[in-house]
Amino acid sequence: MQRFTDQKYLTQDQYKDASNLDVRIAIHQKFSTHPQGWFNWVFDTLVKSPAESKILELGCGSAEMWRECADRIPASWVMTLTDLSNGMLDAAWQNLVSLGRGFKFEQMDAQSIPYGDKTFDMVIANHMLYHVPDREKALTEIKRVLKDDGRLIATTVGGTHMQEMYRFLNHVNINKRPGMFSNPFTLENGLEQLQSVFSQVDKSQYVDHLEVTEMDPLIAYIRSSIGAVDLSEEKLDELKKELSDVLEKERKIFITKDSGLFQALK
Repeated sequence: MQRFTDQKYLTQDQYKDASNLDVRIAIHQKFSTHPQGWFNWVFDTLVKSPAESKILELGCGSAEMWRECADRIPASWVMTLTDLSNGMLDAAWQNLVSLGRGFKFEQMDAQSIPYGDKTFDMVIANHMLYHVPDREKALTEIKRVLKDDGRLIATTVGGTHMQEMYRFLNHVNINKRPGMFSNPFTLENGLEQLQSVFSQVDKSQYVDHLEVTEMDPLIAYIRSSIGAVDLSEEKLDELKKELSDVLEKERKIFITKDSGLFQALK
């Protein structure tokens, strides 16, 4: 099983707490060039939901989107945030408790949603469907709990997303395995998966890239990644030297971003 979809690895290692995710969010927040920012761009789609909406988020992570967009959340929304990892739910609670909003937090597997049919106006799956072992089952569950006019907002990445970073990761890995960086739900293959379950699916692209001007965030990102479990410190030192030379010469390191969202109507 790929580590991308190994629930034991994800909950007990990669996402046992928010530390790895926080590192990866930080590099985007500090060095992205898009003036609006990812979370606000996604929220522009979310706020089209009716004022009285009941909302379910699957794989909420540290709930950074809700914290960053707190002043944009309609007062009448009823929000249930879920994650497979209790450590991530704890981080989400800590990030949001001071807002004084009625967020509900639940440990939940997207493949088995413990709510009745037609409960929610909107389901959010923010960069998480590629971690679900049986996506068809999860998508069927999502459709079941959506109201007849409900919608799924599913964000993900495309095939070139962070491609330079994956090249760095490949360099520092001792045990290279076929498909170790393959993503089972992308902007390229996710459309067909969603169309097999939902009546209408639209895709929106987020245009951005990173211009990284510091070494430490790059190395922290590499260390935080799923692909870095077999990291060679010797190879990492080689990479540091290579990247230091680039920064000294070019003053920045360009990292491709390729991300967006699907909006699926029931």
